[in-house]
Amino acid sequence: MEETGSAAAFDRMGTLGIEEEFYVVDEYGRPTSGSDELVYEREPPEILEGRLDHELFKTVIETQTPTIESFDDARDVFDDIRNALVRHASASGFQVAAAGLHPLAKWRELEHAEKTRYRSQLERIQYPQHRNTTAGLHVHVGVDDADKAVWIANELRWHLPVMLALSANSPYWDGFDTGLASARAKIFEGLPNTGMPTAFDSYDDFAAFERRMVESESIDDRGELWFDVRPHSGHGTVEVRTPDGQQDRDIVMGFVEYVHALVVSMAQRYEDGESNTRMRREVLNENKWRAIRHGHDAELLTRDGETASLGTVVDQECSRLGIDGVQRIYERESGAHRQRRLRQQAGVATLADDLLLVNDA
Repeated sequence: MEETGSAAAFDRMGTLGIEEEFYVVDEYGRPTSGSDELVYEREPPEILEGRLDHELFKTVIETQTPTIESFDDARDVFDDIRNALVRHASASGFQVAAAGLHPLAKWRELEHAEKTRYRSQLERIQYPQHRNTTAGLHVHVGVDDADKAVWIANELRWHLPVMLALSANSPYWDGFDTGLASARAKIFEGLPNTGMPTAFDSYDDFAAFERRMVESESIDDRGELWFDVRPHSGHGTVEVRTPDGQQDRDIVMGFVEYVHALVVSMAQRYEDGESNTRMRREVLNENKWRAIRHGHDAELLTRDGETASLGTVVDQECSRLGIDGVQRIYERESGAHRQRRLRQQAGVATLADDLLLVNDA
């Protein structure tokens, strides 16, 4: 990976990319070391060549879609990638599970990857990275101008707590109930260069920050700016990194629809000459905390000094953008509630089974 990116990367508008982090699990649904075999030791299906990687722990694996030309094409590409991963894992005797944190994962018992990049991070960051068993969903939308991408990333910050509350799917960490709806978000915030970013004045402003972080050896490369949203100076996209990992495909596509609609809408606003909205990061962080703690039950601070339920905000967003995927996500049982219910009513084995991906081809 190049240490820093380039404004020239921002040359296409509205394309999509979907990255998902998953857990490699054994026949009983328990996290196990399998990423080395799946990434390096066995030839993956053609569709996954160059689009399959491991993460910090040998139990976490990541897929990336190719560039998707339009939202209308996204579901077919996404399904093909997922189905290929399930088949690839099954051929090696593994299964694949999805959640923000796996309820049976205990970080002290899991192996870290040998990759030089991750060994460097473990040495530099220490405890917060050693315990980072998180898995998330990342959505990229192409933007055709670098300054526009920074403007959009600034504006998207207001919407990130909405996405996190809707996606909250990680109540258990290291074997216990945290009392949170998304413990993943809080665990991940323990790392440097994470969470809600500040606003940047321009692409030059962002690029100067990116360059300073590399030159000061705060990070090894641009990929270690792990903010909840960022202009991706390598892919030429705005990348939203907020949602917890999800087993259900419809939920993933609901977030893809929402992020895509937001970016396209904001691009038009930028082109119409709007100024960035002034937003105190303290308010954004308060809303993020409410999403972490309460998930679907969150009451969020509004721009006019009031509060509104997540359901009210979702209704407004769907009406404004002409979408319905996140409305359906809100109307169903939340991931955090479902995990707690299954564990209480049927036990951890049933809960683990419920997180498994299936091949629907």
